[in-house]
Amino acid sequence: MRQTLPFPLSKEQSFYEALSDWVGDVFYDILPEKGFDLRDEQVFMAFQLNQAYKQNQVIFAEAGVGTGKTLVYLLYALSYARYTGKPAIISCADETLIEQIVKEGGDVDKLQEALGLDIDVRLAKSRDQYLCIKKLEDNLSAHDEYERIWGDLPSFVHESGSMSGFYPYGDRKEYAELSDEEWEPIAWDPLQDCMACPKRHRCGLTLHREHYRQAKDLIICSHDFYMEHIWTKDSRKREGQLPLLPEASSVVFDEGHLLEYASQKAMTYRMTKETIEHLLERLSASDLREETLYLIEEILADNDRWFELLEEESNKVAGSDRHYVSRAPHILTHAKGLASRIEGLLNELVFESEMYVVEEYLLKVVEEYLEQIHYSLKLYVEDDKGIYWLESTDKEETFVVMPRLVEEILKEHVFSQNIPFIFSSATLSYHGDFSYVSSSLGIASYESFSVESPYEYDEVMSVSLPHVQRSESYGYIDSRLIDHGGRSLVLFNSKEEMEAFRGHMNERNVPFDVIYEGDREISDTVKRFQEDESSVLCSYHLWEGLDIPGSSLSQVVIHSLPFPPKDPVFDAKRKHSGNAEADVDIPYMLLRLRQGIGRLIRTEGDRGSIHILLNESDRAFQKEVQAILPVGIESIEA
Repeated sequence: MRQTLPFPLSKEQSFYEALSDWVGDVFYDILPEKGFDLRDEQVFMAFQLNQAYKQNQVIFAEAGVGTGKTLVYLLYALSYARYTGKPAIISCADETLIEQIVKEGGDVDKLQEALGLDIDVRLAKSRDQYLCIKKLEDNLSAHDEYERIWGDLPSFVHESGSMSGFYPYGDRKEYAELSDEEWEPIAWDPLQDCMACPKRHRCGLTLHREHYRQAKDLIICSHDFYMEHIWTKDSRKREGQLPLLPEASSVVFDEGHLLEYASQKAMTYRMTKETIEHLLERLSASDLREETLYLIEEILADNDRWFELLEEESNKVAGSDRHYVSRAPHILTHAKGLASRIEGLLNELVFESEMYVVEEYLLKVVEEYLEQIHYSLKLYVEDDKGIYWLESTDKEETFVVMPRLVEEILKEHVFSQNIPFIFSSATLSYHGDFSYVSSSLGIASYESFSVESPYEYDEVMSVSLPHVQRSESYGYIDSRLIDHGGRSLVLFNSKEEMEAFRGHMNERNVPFDVIYEGDREISDTVKRFQEDESSVLCSYHLWEGLDIPGSSLSQVVIHSLPFPPKDPVFDAKRKHSGNAEADVDIPYMLLRLRQGIGRLIRTEGDRGSIHILLNESDRAFQKEVQAILPVGIESIEA
């Protein structure tokens, strides 16, 4: 049943005229009466969005911190969803920002209370945010907590009978006490044979998916999940499955400057030695022809040698988990040979399918995975079309390939839809130019505007750029935290930097808790930091999306300038740029730095300081850094 519009619509008015009048009443009358500040920047943004919705346009809405941009796009997305009878999709930077929007006292709550609305909003999290019952059962003996989780599962998981009493469960958030490393062994992953799982219809992931599909107003997801939906939509339809997300009335990309990388991630192919072995060994157990079995044996031997070569010839990159992969002639030759044999096996499986000796779903899974591997190897051999690297852990090696360019794919599969697309962020342009973001996403036609933050930063924020040697940086941060009594966010450029700082702090006895990203579920981590006013949060991901008003976050310390890593992904960008530093490194660093600075002042009552450490190499970019600061530098400490 379609939800009613939040405003009256007469026969004499178009929907867009009535929407414009209502939004004007909301911002000029209703919200101020409820204690909200009237902000010119917010009103300006609202009427720009009205045209974008009316014309089904792409619009880049760059609005500074404190403009209330989330309230604006929620009003339009909600109204248009109810007008069209299709939910709007709000795509956020990551799972943390999803929770920020719907948390108690968050923007959705504020709108419901101020306008007397009942908003049907549901979360569509990435699939690895849900528990896999099969993996949990297989790993029960590995951890005491797994036994407890198994025992606390809803009774219907283990019982047969009516599905009328089923309800969603198994969200990562429900197991906040687990670290990321403890969660991974029991979380869903792409290699699970879900179609053949006897618990499929009682699975938490399945039940959550059925739940969010019924949303009338808003579905909130991450960029990664939205792009996975786009990338898998056609293949899921071919297999008789529903797409991950329903058809949308409009799409809002909050922190939209991060969409390009999410697009590349969604289109990434991952190849592991163990997965190929597992699938081909399962296939070999079928009653296959002799020539097919011989070919499988050859591929398994080639696969072993392929990963040996990758490990021998790869080079680790500091600050990144991506290892460079050599293109030595003998490796290229081996890749071509492996690709040729896989192509031969795919041809043989056509004959096998006609003999009905292989279980249909297994055959489909094997064929799909082999096609991905074949395509990955082709991208690697052809070099210029793909970006490739090796990820190495104690458990396994993974060969990863992603397309270098995503513009054409996005143009065809996303922006060809005749619906409004809203990009919202405080950092969409580089010196007022939106082409850095628009060109990377294949968007040729768009509207754009920029509005500054309404805050008087000179009165509420101080900034220092201390010159600190790399070897002394952790000691400097340590002293800043003690002087400030905790109450700080410390941002790092990589997990390795953060872990090194953890090692330093483990030797110290400080009068406040230091919380580290990854030790618990992320939204629980943020909540702990907000509630423990003297604590310190250390993170390498929360440059965007973190919204902690008040004294809990009154100091931001940035360990080093957030340049993109020297790894295969960004090196591909550099390689195809006329001036890598000016076109890739500096714009990325400044956009991310602006986001990090934006974590400090979230409301008019906030006060605090920013400390951006400049090491030996970072000092060369001090002029560029100063140019984007919202206030002048208070001090440069040598």
